[in-house]
Amino acid sequence: MMAYRRDIRRAYERVQGKSNVIASPYGDIEYSEGGVGPHVLVVHGSGGGFDQGELIAQAVLGDRFHWVAPSRFGYLQSTFQEGSTFDDQAHAYAALLDHLGIDRVSVVAVSHGGPSALLFAVLYPNRVSSLILISTGVVTVASENQRQANQQGNALATIFKYDWLYWGVTQLMRKKLMQLMGATDAVIAELTPGQQELVDRLIDEMNPVSLRSAGALFDNKAALPGERIASIQAPTIIFHAKDDTLQRFHNAEFAAATIPDAKLVSFEKGGHLLFAVEQETIQAAVKEHVLNHME
Repeated sequence: MMAYRRDIRRAYERVQGKSNVIASPYGDIEYSEGGVGPHVLVVHGSGGGFDQGELIAQAVLGDRFHWVAPSRFGYLQSTFQEGSTFDDQAHAYAALLDHLGIDRVSVVAVSHGGPSALLFAVLYPNRVSSLILISTGVVTVASENQRQANQQGNALATIFKYDWLYWGVTQLMRKKLMQLMGATDAVIAELTPGQQELVDRLIDEMNPVSLRSAGALFDNKAALPGERIASIQAPTIIFHAKDDTLQRFHNAEFAAATIPDAKLVSFEKGGHLLFAVEQETIQAAVKEHVLNHME
């Protein structure tokens, strides 16, 4: 128990005093920012927060951009209000950018950051210069694969309720946790030391999970954008692995077929850890995509 108390104390200290919080019509919005250059809004996945947004920014943007990483509804210090939708979250992004005096951004979204990022592009077409989707959720389908993915999501949401439970799973059942997070045995076995280090940071820095549990539950229940993304005008690039067991590949296929002129970059392997497995490829493509479509 001494190791648990030490690690959890450090986890709480890691997220305290490292962000900013503003009031908005959608509740408090927590965010951090860094870097210099074109503006990029970084939208984290389930189990995340501004700190996961920072990790994503480091992994896929490098140091040539000014990134803004909000905590979505129910994550860390960002408010969750009953009845909120991904539309509301999109409006909250606009309120945050207004506060920062930023008119137009590129948007990078990972995993369940996808729905609100897509709807931000739908609702605020003049504010999105380009859109990058990495292993994101897009549409609801009825299939056995999707039911399995839903079960994995529900299991993760349950684990995220308790700091002690999540910590125990990360210590004793890390491979099982990675499987729940959408990685196959083959992906896990083939991680290089550098990739494993990035994945370990992703996992370990989800603690304290109890401060993120409301957001994870919201993600599991809120309606996905589906056909509404047909109105997106922003140049869009989609990265997705065919063996992703959490956000299934049909999400990428649907997005590519529905968003006008969207580009799909698919990978045979990588699972839901694609941003770590194909970090160099994704980082280079993201940089090119953002710079090619900035004003």
